[in-house]
Amino acid sequence: MPYKLNIFSKIVILIILLLVPILFLYSVSNRISKNVVQEQIQRSNLNQLSFFLHQLDTNMDQLSVFPVILSFDPYIREFIDRRLSPQYDVLKEQARITEKFSLQSVSSGWANDLTLILPKEKRIISSSIFQTPNEAFSSGNIRSNWTFKEDPRGGKIHSYFIREIAEPATAKTAVEANAIFQVGFSGQNIVDMLDLYKDAKHSDPFLFHGYDPPILNSTSSNPFVDQLIPILRNEALKDSGQEILEIEKHQFLVSFVKSTQMGWYLVDYVPLQNILAPITKSSNFFYISVGMLLILSVMASFLLYKNVQIPIRKLLGSVQRIKRGDFSARIEYHAKNEFDFLFLRFNEMAEQIQLLIENVYAEKIRSREATLKQLQSQINPHFLYNSLFFIINSAMLEDKESVVEMAQNLAEYYRYTTRVENQWVSLREELAMVSHYMVIQNLRMNRLAFEISVPEEMMELRLPRLILQPLVENAIIHGIERKVHGGLIQITGEQDNNLNKIIIEDNGIGMTAEEIQELQNKVSMPMSEEIGCGTWNVHHRLYYQFGEGSGLTFSRASSGGTKVVISWNRNAQESIHTLYKEG
Repeated sequence: MPYKLNIFSKIVILIILLLVPILFLYSVSNRISKNVVQEQIQRSNLNQLSFFLHQLDTNMDQLSVFPVILSFDPYIREFIDRRLSPQYDVLKEQARITEKFSLQSVSSGWANDLTLILPKEKRIISSSIFQTPNEAFSSGNIRSNWTFKEDPRGGKIHSYFIREIAEPATAKTAVEANAIFQVGFSGQNIVDMLDLYKDAKHSDPFLFHGYDPPILNSTSSNPFVDQLIPILRNEALKDSGQEILEIEKHQFLVSFVKSTQMGWYLVDYVPLQNILAPITKSSNFFYISVGMLLILSVMASFLLYKNVQIPIRKLLGSVQRIKRGDFSARIEYHAKNEFDFLFLRFNEMAEQIQLLIENVYAEKIRSREATLKQLQSQINPHFLYNSLFFIINSAMLEDKESVVEMAQNLAEYYRYTTRVENQWVSLREELAMVSHYMVIQNLRMNRLAFEISVPEEMMELRLPRLILQPLVENAIIHGIERKVHGGLIQITGEQDNNLNKIIIEDNGIGMTAEEIQELQNKVSMPMSEEIGCGTWNVHHRLYYQFGEGSGLTFSRASSGGTKVVISWNRNAQESIHTLYKEG
């Protein structure tokens, strides 16, 4: 017993000797960490305020684009150009434009109003029932930046922001403009966002600018804000920053960020003692914890070796065996505590690892096929819109042949790309789809030529769907479209003893040797935003389905453009062809 007490005393003395310098170092580091944590909290508050303002500016930036979009709308352009024509049904087209304004307005997360003003005719078309002609025509200068105003509605003053663009763009005043496109939104949108920020942060944010009335959240502390704003107006505020101000004998950390869209300041304040409270609380908690740890450490040291260290050694040894590939590793030890359950589950895990590896491999196969089907289902809306606009324009010009040809090829193209029930097709079907695609592009560009020369014996080879189209699309977008006089795309096929090859060659602007090498390296890496999803997908599908030697090879064409060689292993092709016939 005396021997045991002596050992226990040594343990206690050792713990105390270790604890004293820890307490001394903590008292020193606590002062340093207190300052560091305070700076971090302050920086975090400013970063969160900046992020919130960025969201607000993003919404306003999206609204800023609306007038530009509407100024290029073909129906609105037609209305502006033809409204004075006797044969033009102005009321009908005005109703259509009002409906378009309403649809455009609801596409934004903020409630907004869109207005078309024709100053010379004293005509106004707006999605807002509160827009009045006198107000619209008395604007004077074109408000090309967001402008704040107060709008009396129903006996109550509402804050409002508007922005305008004029036609012609050189017009500076309403008198000089033929048409004015205006977007506006209520300050209530900003109030709602301030309320969300306040609920998340338990603070009191608001916006102010010069001597304009501030925009407060719906539950703002008005008396305090009224005291704070005059102080801020007298300060030479930067675009963002923080200051410690004393109001009513209390210190407050005031954070502010300037909006790039409005020029207003977003301000938030918090009592300085609220920032330091967590640090003080953590210090007190530390000292209490040290006392408890002193007691618990003596008890824990006695039980640690028997109940923890030995089981952990057993577990580490078995894990190392699993790491070396020995899946027969098992733990034969009874700890008579929670480790027994862990050992049981470890033994079960070791038995299933090999099966899981096989399952993961099969899951990768299914995942790649699912990714392909997802890519197929993502129809490019811009390509469809451009094709439909071509049909509309051709119909208006009574070019029946172009309308029929575009519609037929567009239908065949989308019928092929939207089929997902069979992911293996013949090369003949793939080339037919590419032919439809290039005919569509040629009708739109009217400066694209293409040639397809593939041996008949290759036509029935089986390939994964949508192998050629992404590469042809890249050749058009990155090569042909950038040339003033258009260009030529040639698709040829050839075979050797080991590989089937399809060669896509264009005479576009081409790439440098360094760019080609960089592209070749990227398709072999994991997919990223720097390389097109389609190109990367084609390369990896070929390699995955047909094995070594299959994939894409890039080089400079003799015509100065880009040459892409699609290669796949003939032996793997024959096996797939046999399985396809049997299936």
